[in-house]
Amino acid sequence: MAASLRLLALRLLALVRDLVQQLLQAAQRLRLPGPSVLPVAGAVVGVYSGLAAGLFANLIALVSGVSFGLPVVVEALRSGSTARLRLGQALAEAHWHFEFIIVGVPLGLAALGLARLIAPGGPRDVVKRRLEVLALLVLGALSLYYPLVALAAVNSGLGHGHDAGRGLSHISPFFVVVAPMLGGAVVGRMLRNKPETHGHGVPEVVAAVEREGRLSARNGLLKLVASAVTIGTGGSAGREGPMVYGGAALGSEVGRTLGFTQRELSILMASGAGAGIAASFNAPVAGAIFAMEILLREFQLRVFSPIILASVTATMVGRGVMGNAAMLERVAYTMRSGWEVVFYAMLGLLCGALAYAFLQALHGVEEFFQGHRPGKVSAFLGKKPLAMRAGLGGALVGLLALAHPVVWGTGHEYANGALVRELSLALLASGCVLKLVGTALTLGSGGSGGTFFPATVIGAMAGGTFGEVLHVLLPGVSASSGAYAMVGMGGAVAAMTRGPLTGMMMMYELSGNYAIILPLMVTCTLSSALCHVLVERRAARLRLEGQLLRRTPIRELVRWEEPVLPEAEVTGLRERLLSSGAEALPVRDADGKLRGVVVAGALGARWQQAGEGATAAALLDEAPAVSAEASVGEVLAALEARSLAVLAVEDGTRVGVVTRAGLERFLQSGRHAHAAQELPFGVTEMPR
Repeated sequence: MAASLRLLALRLLALVRDLVQQLLQAAQRLRLPGPSVLPVAGAVVGVYSGLAAGLFANLIALVSGVSFGLPVVVEALRSGSTARLRLGQALAEAHWHFEFIIVGVPLGLAALGLARLIAPGGPRDVVKRRLEVLALLVLGALSLYYPLVALAAVNSGLGHGHDAGRGLSHISPFFVVVAPMLGGAVVGRMLRNKPETHGHGVPEVVAAVEREGRLSARNGLLKLVASAVTIGTGGSAGREGPMVYGGAALGSEVGRTLGFTQRELSILMASGAGAGIAASFNAPVAGAIFAMEILLREFQLRVFSPIILASVTATMVGRGVMGNAAMLERVAYTMRSGWEVVFYAMLGLLCGALAYAFLQALHGVEEFFQGHRPGKVSAFLGKKPLAMRAGLGGALVGLLALAHPVVWGTGHEYANGALVRELSLALLASGCVLKLVGTALTLGSGGSGGTFFPATVIGAMAGGTFGEVLHVLLPGVSASSGAYAMVGMGGAVAAMTRGPLTGMMMMYELSGNYAIILPLMVTCTLSSALCHVLVERRAARLRLEGQLLRRTPIRELVRWEEPVLPEAEVTGLRERLLSSGAEALPVRDADGKLRGVVVAGALGARWQQAGEGATAAALLDEAPAVSAEASVGEVLAALEARSLAVLAVEDGTRVGVVTRAGLERFLQSGRHAHAAQELPFGVTEMPR
């Protein structure tokens, strides 16, 4: 009997040894090509995007709580206090999801063990590295998840970040102005040497995906922190732009570590960006569609798996950290009559025009604070450091928040107010305008944040206003203003992104009401189409203007004139000046050196001051002459730098003058003549 058992044990041992040998041989033949690993990498990127979304939301709450709720924090430190009890209850009710440990730890350890079994050398090194990286990423995500859940519970227990705009009346007006000013100054200081992080987030990701470029994870984290400071201190901005940038940067970093091709890297960046949207809004379908419609602009099968898995895992992690509560109030909706299709079409046109105005305001304010607009104020601001400009923008936003609290932070609580008809017509209309201006000031002056959610708030205010007016005029054939506010949010998103599917699915998921889909389809399609056309026209003009500025030599626009001597008396030059086409004459010394120009406008105050015997030298606008080969752009820059309206031009023996008004007329005529030849693109788009 003992011999039989010993023989059986030896056979089992031999069988196990053979099985292990076969597994080792299989491990040596294991291959992990890019397409097969891409969905797994997308899921891992989604996990980290969900963590980043949770971290970002809690950083905003933490900054807001430390800035305005410090007494509550101090109270929570006292044993037996109400705040302490709330904190303990929040920690006990947090979504810990310990099943993540049960699933994640064995998977990570198994992948690490398999990587240890694979012998080094040749293609196997790639397999070993990919297994090790994926395993460590899974284990690292678990180590980050639970501290984030605890932080979320602390913020929830202390009441940080909940309806910050609603409590604005309890804060001193002094702090309402000072807080965003200080926040802007801090952000300007943080980003002063990082120009690549100054954008709104989405256009930079579009450019990186389009050109198959790369994004730095360090810059992505910096943008999240800077945006948390901006929003937490009251700046008018959204969470989605930084999350799109941060998610794409994480995808880029993971893809580079795993050794993917440039094309696979672009898919992973789009996966991370879509996952950021999915986790931020608790809208996985909308996040996936955003990645495919706006970033990749393709719906092929090869991009579905990583993007869908990224959106799913990001939403799961985001719900665990931030909870599963709906971001927007659920509004019951039914279409009252067929006439409402016409009303929603009108709302779509309104949203498209508002989105275009929003984009124009953003770029206009940005150019103004950077010193690229005419006037002394813009030139003065352009010379100041970013911290000062962003601080000034923050102070202006604080003043606007005193007029209407919708300007404060993301403003989502007032979007909810529009949905349930809590706001009057005056508050809705003024909130639409002030939110637009406040966001332009926050971001244009140097603050950090996104434009996506501010656009939804603007859309909610505009839709609520439209619905209230319509309900007064035609109460029997129109739904409540809350329905129009909801559809207006989708229309604004669709117009801002030029992505009608993204706008439809975003609001469909957030509303939880299938009946709203028909109005959304009408409004989102028309709003995105109108904004697309308007942006294309402007992009064509700007591109053409840039070409004209760079390529056109100034010789084609010069008025050639016989120069005058500096000592020539003006009384004898009056007729020549007034008869000159430019009403200006070049002044040249006897030795042939151009001194500048004398213009007819100088025959006024300067002539009276100089007296009857004044010469051309006394009325001279001195400035170096420009070459006839200089471009229109170079001459306009010289005119702007010297605050002049006319400059002398030299071309060998010939001399002449060129005027600012003439150059502007040339640009205007060139725009109309050539606009149809250009292929423009939108602010969030890049040409293929």
